Amino acid sequence: MASKAAQKRLTKEFVAMQKDPPPFIWAVPDEKNILTWNYIIRGPPDSPFAGGEFHGLLLFPAEYPFKPPGIKMLTPSGRFHPDKKICFSMSDFHPGSWNPAWSVATILTGLLSFMLSDEMTTGSINSTSAQKRQFASKSHAWNLNQAKFKEAFSDYCTLYPKDVPNMGEQRKHLPTADTPPFNPSASSTIPALNTSAPPTPIQSNSSDVSKTKPTTIDDASGAAEAAMSWGQILWEKWRWGVLIALAVVVSRLSSARS
Repeated sequence: MASKAAQKRLTKEFVAMQKDPPPFIWAVPDEKNILTWNYIIRGPPDSPFAGGEFHGLLLFPAEYPFKPPGIKMLTPSGRFHPDKKICFSMSDFHPGSWNPAWSVATILTGLLSFMLSDEMTTGSINSTSAQKRQFASKSHAWNLNQAKFKEAFSDYCTLYPKDVPNMGEQRKHLPTADTPPFNPSASSTIPALNTSAPPTPIQSNSSDVSKTKPTTIDDASGAAEAAMSWGQILWEKWRWGVLIALAVVVSRLSSARS
């Protein structure tokens, strides 16, 4: 049974996951037990896992966030033993290196980074890139035959693999109907993602505007806002790159000590 601290923290992280999911990652708590989370990792492009859909579990202790979770990947991937706990710096194999500030998003971003590396540890297996691509191509069909996947991700039980909300692009401002957020139980008070379309910009009639119209303060303000929007997009992309790089460094340090 989750402690009050764990309940509060994991509820907060569920809200954060819905508002700002990491690239290629989606995760939801079990409706009956908030200490058990199901996750999906979609294989990034230009990797042996491209197109893959990998389902796994985060098993949080009642003392979370003061103790780390156990981590499993259930879908065969060619990288980890299915349904076996994975040893890396953010798992329960390394309680001494655990940081209570880490979150579900941090853990799964670190797991994706570790998955893309060649480091061997408890729970990992060695395979060729060709074998990983074969596992990726069969992953969705495998998931569709698993009761746990169908129960946790009924919205993803489609004929073809479905994109998670953030496929490495800034989609949180432009959600679409084919990538709906996980719907909690009816008794839940956790808000879902806002799926309303962005406002349609007002278009001016060029026939009413003089071709020699000088630049106004409004024009300059609009240009500044556009520059800020591009700056925000670049910052978001750069921020996740730094996070993944830091996760790789932490993982390598942990592997060296173990």
